[in-house]
This record gives sequence, structure tokens and C-alpha cells, in this order.
Amino acid sequence: MTEPIRVLHFADIHVGMENYGKTDPKTGLSSRVVDFLHRLDEMIEFARQGDVDLVIFAGDAFKTRAPNPTYQREFAHRVRDLSDLAPVIMLVGNHDLPPTMLKASSIEIYDTLRVPNVRVAADYEVFTVETKRGPVVIGTAPYPIRSRLLEDSRTGGLTIAQTDALLQEQLTEILEDMAQQADQYDMPRILTAHFSVSGAVFGSERGIMLGRDIQVMLSSLADSRWDYVALGHIHKHQNLTKGQDGLPPVVYSGSMERIDFGEEGDPKGFCWVELSRGSADWHFEQLPARPFVTLTADLRRSANPTDDVLKLIKKHDLTDAVVRLNVQLAPETETRLNEATIRDELKRAGVSQMAAIRKQVEQPIRARLGGSPEGLTQPELLERFLLSKEMPLDRRVELMDAAEQIFEGKAAD
Repeated sequence: MTEPIRVLHFADIHVGMENYGKTDPKTGLSSRVVDFLHRLDEMIEFARQGDVDLVIFAGDAFKTRAPNPTYQREFAHRVRDLSDLAPVIMLVGNHDLPPTMLKASSIEIYDTLRVPNVRVAADYEVFTVETKRGPVVIGTAPYPIRSRLLEDSRTGGLTIAQTDALLQEQLTEILEDMAQQADQYDMPRILTAHFSVSGAVFGSERGIMLGRDIQVMLSSLADSRWDYVALGHIHKHQNLTKGQDGLPPVVYSGSMERIDFGEEGDPKGFCWVELSRGSADWHFEQLPARPFVTLTADLRRSANPTDDVLKLIKKHDLTDAVVRLNVQLAPETETRLNEATIRDELKRAGVSQMAAIRKQVEQPIRARLGGSPEGLTQPELLERFLLSKEMPLDRRVELMDAAEQIFEGKAAD
């Protein structure tokens, strides 16, 4: 009896995410970029110790479709380290796609240079790969490109909803054909795909998503002709067939590092799979991702709001964390809140970055809108508007988080 094939499954690296970062003096890179690279290094060491047989990268290497050369170099170092351990299959995700059809993807260079032990999967296909513990059948389903999948279909005059339904139908047919091809082989089988699947719980990927998303039915993937389905695209780790007997694990490994506060409580890491024909024994390996911590305090009736915030800070381990503070204040308590003292205390607590101090001050609507908007930043203008609508604090924070991604994107442009 042969040993199970040891498979490393990871996705959504997004090298180049710099939000809530500062310049790292050792590398000259953003500290947040360094975070993502460190997670890769930790994963590679785990794979080395575990004697990995096959590496599946389920897409999205960089934040943008045109990463700068430094980010490409740093990612290439890690690809080389992985390829020294085992064959590497690199799936093309939506962030890897070129901005136009005639240009190369951000990871196509590995195929162009014929890098040993690395295969870039840009097409829907089924093939076999030899590993040191035996052969594996691999099916690859990169991010769907409408123009390619529907090039032989008549879409003129169709609504967006009708076009999406046609695309979903095409994908279902393609995935069924791939499962039939895989079923011809008597060996372990793994399907890797990069798209949204019905029933999945979304994470912060929607804030950085490029283009209109495409959703695939779970029934197209949860097929016993596959032993394990390795997904990328959604940042929240989850098994979509958990507790369903007779179906293979259909697993999003999730991203390996937190992007923003929308992922504050999400564990980050990768999947380790021991694959045999008809079974997949797998687990999620958590990595020490950068902590994101939200501190919330109601100070409307506080006699000493600054002291109350300092006590709150001391109750938490904020070492190396990205921290934001949301406080509710009355007009009189706002004047007694010393932000400089609070920031000094956060520095002593060892925070990596103070993201924001957001204050909700109880005031009449007329007062909330009062004053000249001149000189206010875009986030301040938006927050003033949301205050005027008497929006609850938690909803306002959620909207401000989403807006910050847009504002930062414009600033980067």
C-alpha cells in the first residue's frame, strides 16, 4: 500500500498590500508586505519539515495585476524555495490576470522561463503529475474570463443576469467534462479552482476585488470523482462540504495574512492534505498573522474618559497589533479626551500601527453638520455625512472601513 500524497494548498498571497504599514528599516519594504512574506516563509518551512510531495497555489499572487519588480523578486524567491521541495502548480487568479487579453499575466514568466518543477495553470485542463510518493491527477480551473468562455456564444442583447447565467452554464459543462477526464485514472485526484462558490462566506476580498465576480454552484465541485478540491479567491478559510458524507472536502484555504479589520477575528494559514484515492485527510495550519484589534468604549457619562481608555488598553495584549479605537462621547466628555496621551499609551503597549481614533459625539443633527467642510479630508467628510444620518456606530465603522480601501486606492494611483 502506497503512502498518501502530501499536498500543500494555499492561496491569495496578495504581495503588495501596504495598508496599515510603515517602512521596514531592514528591507525598505512596507512592514505589511514583510508580514505577507514572513507568512510565506513560515509555510515553506512547515512544508519542508513535512516532506511535501505537491504544492497547489490556488491563485492571486499579488495585490495588483502589474506588480512592481521588487514584489515579483520577493515572490520568486519563495516560488524557487517551494519548487526545490516538490512540483508546484500555480493557478491564475483574478489578480494575476493581465489588464488586457494580449498582455501576459503576472505569473506567466515561470512558464516562459520553463522554471523547473513549476507549472502555471491558465487553462481548464486535466493532467497528471509525478511526485515522490506517486502520481496525482490534477484538474485546474483558473478564474473565469467571460470573453474566452463565451466567445462562441451569442450574447448580444442579453442582460447582465442572462449573460452570467450563460457563463455559469458553460462553467458547469466544463467542470463536468474535467471530472469525466479525471475519472479515467486510478490514482488520487485533486481539483484546484479560483472563483466564488455558492454558499461560501465572503471575507475582505470584496474590498479589493477586480471586476464583476462570478459564482459557481457547489454541486459542480462537490463530486466524488475528485478527492479534494483546493479553492482560492475567498479570504475566509472554510470547508463547503463539512459534515456531508460521500463528498470530497471543498476547501478555501483562505488568505495567509490579514488585510484589514474585516478579517480581525479570522484565523489565517494554509491547508495540509494527505491525499489517497477516495479520501483526503486534511487540516488547517494556522499562522501567526498580524493581530487586528478594535477597542470600543462608551464614554458618554465618563468622569475621566482618558483614564478609562488607558485602563481599557491595559486589559488587552496589543503587542505588534494594528489597533483602532471607537468611542462614544458626549460634548462635555469629548473635551476631556486626551488623544495624545492615548497614543502614547498605545506606543508603550507595543502596537504596530494606530489605525484610527473614531469618535461618535452625541450632538443635535444641526450641530453635526455645522462648520465649514473646507480643509476636511475625504474620510472626515464621509464620517460627518454618516453622523448626520444618525447611523449606528458599528454600521458606520463598517462603511468607513470599506471607504478607506477606496480612498487608499485613489491615493496609490
